[in-house]
Parts: sequence; C-alpha cells; structure tokens
Amino acid sequence: MKKAILDAAKRNGDMLTTAQAVRYGISKTMLAKYVEQNKLIRVRHGLYALPDSIIDDVFALYLQNPNIVFSHESALFLNGLAERTPFKQSVTVPSNRVLPKPVKEQCSCFYIRPTYFKLGLTRRKTTFGNDVPCYDAERTVCDIVRSRRRIDEETVVAAIKNYARSVQKDLFKLYEYSTTMSIYPTIKQYMEVLI
Repeated sequence: MKKAILDAAKRNGDMLTTAQAVRYGISKTMLAKYVEQNKLIRVRHGLYALPDSIIDDVFALYLQNPNIVFSHESALFLNGLAERTPFKQSVTVPSNRVLPKPVKEQCSCFYIRPTYFKLGLTRRKTTFGNDVPCYDAERTVCDIVRSRRRIDEETVVAAIKNYARSVQKDLFKLYEYSTTMSIYPTIKQYMEVLI
C-alpha cells in the first residue's frame, strides 16, 4: 500500500475517506483491491480503516459528513455533562441542508436556522482522542431545553443539574444564548427549580 495513504490514515484516526484517497491518487478500484487484500477494511460507504484498528464511531460519522455538529445528548457527553455515551448520536445541521439517508439512519438529526448554526460551535475530543465539531456546554443546555419534547425528561433534568454543578459553567454565556434563541424564560425556570 502507498505510504501516503498509510500516513494519511494514521493522521486521521486510522481512517480514510474515498475523497481523501482520490486526492492521494488512489482510484476507487484500487481501494476495492486494498479491501480484497485485507490492507483496508470498509467501515461504511466511502469510509475505510486500517486493519486491526478500533473504530471511533463518532469520528467516523463526522468523516462521513463534515457538515454535521454533534449536539444534544452527544454534546452532553463530549462536554462532560453526561456519564454515558448515547446509544444513538445526535447531530445538528442547518435547515437549508439535507443529510444523506445513511447518516439520517444512524443518528438523531436536528435542524436549526442557519443563523443559529454556529452559535456556541467549538471542538471536543472523542473518547479516542479525535477532534470533532460540537456545541459548547451553554449551547447544549439551550438545545436540550429547546428540544425537550423530543428528549427524555430525565435527560433534560440531569443535563441542567450537571451544568449547574460544573465549575466551568458560564451563566452569562447561557443567558446570551438563551436570549438569542428566544428560550430565556424557560431556561430561567429550569435553573430556578433545579438549583
């Protein structure tokens, strides 16, 4: 296998997309041969990994569609506000974009106005140390409260309690985000009851 491909995969969490391979001069036919020869394994459509590597599902989902931002339950975990990784990843995309069907099938999708899409956008490390886009803790609390009809009430309450206990919380930022997203009265009510 070409050293450039091996190096690119190693820098990328032991994974490689078809588009990345093509940039390195590897055709789709050659990728198929690498899979036949067990030099690569096909993780899912358009995504390959080095043999014997542990697949970071969160990073794999991001590589498959770099327009997503991890949010809601996924962002709670990535921000340290939940102890368990969610069974199904939650992602947000702008309402003027459409996620491919394979991505929709493997995660909970939330759509938001493009003007709010970058509000609170940051990057966090997955449990495997790969960098992915995610909303910060304050934006995540706003999203959880805003989407409370789609999320288990226990998750909503636990998220707010964990945020309130966090030494890194920024209540002014929470106020700014909740005001911008027109949910400040609801956030205030939750915070007053649970703190």
